[in-house]
Amino acid sequence: MAANKSRVMHRSLRETPPKAVGGDGVWLIAEDGHRILDSSGGAAVSCLGHQHPRILAAIARQASKLAYAHTGFFSSEPAEELAERLVGHEPGGLGYVYFVSGGSEAIEASIKLARQYFIERGEPKRARFIARRQSYHGNTLGALSAGGNAWRREPYAPLLSPAFSHVTPAFAYHEKRDDESEAAFVARLAAELEAEFQRLGPENVAAFIAEPVVGATAGCVPAPDGYFKAVREICNRHGALLILDEVMCGMGRTGTLHAWEQEGISPDIQAVAKGLGGGYQPIGAMLASGAIVDTVRNGSGAFQHGHTYLAHPLACAAALEVQKVIAEEKLLDQVKARGHELEQRLADRFGNHRHVGDIRGRGLFWGIELVADRGTRQPFDPKLKLHQRIKSTAFAGGLGCYPSGGTADGQRGDHVLLAPPYIATSGDIDMIVERLGAAVDSALKDVGH
Repeated sequence: MAANKSRVMHRSLRETPPKAVGGDGVWLIAEDGHRILDSSGGAAVSCLGHQHPRILAAIARQASKLAYAHTGFFSSEPAEELAERLVGHEPGGLGYVYFVSGGSEAIEASIKLARQYFIERGEPKRARFIARRQSYHGNTLGALSAGGNAWRREPYAPLLSPAFSHVTPAFAYHEKRDDESEAAFVARLAAELEAEFQRLGPENVAAFIAEPVVGATAGCVPAPDGYFKAVREICNRHGALLILDEVMCGMGRTGTLHAWEQEGISPDIQAVAKGLGGGYQPIGAMLASGAIVDTVRNGSGAFQHGHTYLAHPLACAAALEVQKVIAEEKLLDQVKARGHELEQRLADRFGNHRHVGDIRGRGLFWGIELVADRGTRQPFDPKLKLHQRIKSTAFAGGLGCYPSGGTADGQRGDHVLLAPPYIATSGDIDMIVERLGAAVDSALKDVGH
């Protein structure tokens, strides 16, 4: 092996990324001293920024008492306290929580619990799940089967479960017809979902799975008004569950602790991660309604699923302190305030940009979509790899952001996702948009635009 090669399997096997050696609030520090403004929290993870002293102290306190105990034998104080904080007041009827190590595991648990629930109810035929194209639910085979990210699914298509089917996403920029009102668009999507229930047989459908605000695959896409109420009504009418994936958009990211609070509905099962622990420890969670858990408790008595690191004490202690900081410092109010500023700054900088077709998002969760032609919404040629150029150009200019491709249909389209820490200042927001603007214009110039 060449001396400068890394033994770590990085995302790119052809180049080794720079080493991060430190963090300081909204900043990451590279080995060469380069300071990067982390405007996306990695992948919408670092909601409190880096090296927050309260979180580091909480991890140290827990490590000095108990680092690990297997959940087959013990519970732990931080797990019990974190669960009480999250679901002790039963938000939307969600009364129990199952702690895992990340978002994909939370989705796997959600799918399995939905299936077991119907077995315990005496409805074993319910083994089909409906999701949406241009969605992302994780990278394990079960979560990948649920997701609609064409690029991520393609290599593993022969391994993915046929139990999942996909309908049109609530992605107005690409899916709403020019002569269609928002209400008519919602009605069409609801009719399509109803038709899919009928095609599968309503008695065979276990759940509908969706992200309230679509994250990495499409770039911060909120649903039109009334969409989730229509979805909830269809699920109720056919006795199916509603699973909401808030791994990226939840835990305060959109301005409310749960993104579904802004939709006027609640799920039967919810997946969270990322902002739950803010990146300080690997943690995710499945939240489930009391009715579902009670059905399993009164039936077989056990959820037939598990992982080695369930409810890890160090992870739960870190997440508990993250949630305490968010509540005690009223950071959800800050998410709303800084979110309005970010929306305005993006509109000022990109609203009339000839190659920015859409600006969308909620709270501190925003995306811009790049197009070759604003009038036709025609994406750039994927061969240009515009999103990758923007990422590298921004990084060189001291900005970490989260661009992705395949925005429009899984193959074509480019967007940039922003998810600044909840602690960001107005000055940080100004700097993020300024540096992003420079990176976008420089990357476009490189490809002849």
